[in-house]
Amino acid sequence: QLQLVESGGGLVQPGGSLRLSCAASGFTFDDRVIGWFRQAPGKEREGVSCISSSGSTTNYADSVKGRFTISRDNAKNTVYLQMNSLKPEDTAAYYCAVVPVCTATRVVWTNIFASWGQGTQVTVSS
Repeated sequence: QLQLVESGGGLVQPGGSLRLSCAASGFTFDDRVIGWFRQAPGKEREGVSCISSSGSTTNYADSVKGRFTISRDNAKNTVYLQMNSLKPEDTAAYYCAVVPVCTATRVVWTNIFASWGQGTQVTVSS
């Protein structure tokens, strides 16, 4: 059974840091591209960052470039999102998903498996 479980969210002050984790099971993890998405209240879900199957290629939304870093440990079937210099506008529920394409110049922000996990809430507030 395919499963992606997000964790690591919480309440943090502006300028603070969090590290999110996405633990995968039920499929061949190191064959798959993984993306992080977020959805703020009243807004559509948006792509944040993605990483290729080997981890050699990453891509970031302009809004997080230079502040967030995505990485993966294929031995642990886990993708991480290190978030630094957090801003109130980063407040959202964060989700991970398998996406079809992630290159340095092109990303397809589609959840291949359609279903979403429970997400992890990030709240940036003083």
